[in-house]
Amino acid sequence: MTAPVCTSAPNAATAVAPGKVPARATARTQTFPYPSFSSYVKARQPVLLRTARSLTANPSDAEDLLQTALTKTYVAWERIEDHRALDGYVRRALVNTRTSQWRKRKVDEFACDELPEPEPVPAGDDPAERQALHDAMWRAIMKLPARQRAMVVLRYYEDLSEAQTADVLGVSVGTVKSAVSRALGKLREDPELVFVRS
Repeated sequence: MTAPVCTSAPNAATAVAPGKVPARATARTQTFPYPSFSSYVKARQPVLLRTARSLTANPSDAEDLLQTALTKTYVAWERIEDHRALDGYVRRALVNTRTSQWRKRKVDEFACDELPEPEPVPAGDDPAERQALHDAMWRAIMKLPARQRAMVVLRYYEDLSEAQTADVLGVSVGTVKSAVSRALGKLREDPELVFVRS
């Protein structure tokens, strides 16, 4: 005689008719809608970024803030049992991180009666003017014949002596002197460099 087989309550609960989804599997699917952290970020990043932008005015700061909050979420990923609460977890991380940043920054910021003004740039030392002069000078040098251009570059940009320039180019020192003199004359007449002489 065959002994009767008893099915325990847990096993009986899992025994379902073909085609039906077990109740436990359904609950788990609802609790874990994101199979991985990357799938969660891909699905929810735009919404979370809007939240981050509401916490800070600078878009770059908002992206950094979200990255920090997502890093904290990734570290805690295995401990978060209900993945339906992930948005709440990330939003809490956003707020906490922003509050922490604000507190640190608050120490460095203080009110004053007068706003500090930047130090005035000395006359003739304006970076924009220096760059404009550099660009105009280089354009004028590029108009010189190749040999004169090479001599001017070696003498004034590479800071070689007349003898060194002559040695590099395989010419006499006298040739360097006369060619550089003619090149400087052409540069003085260049219309782009008029503002330098005035």
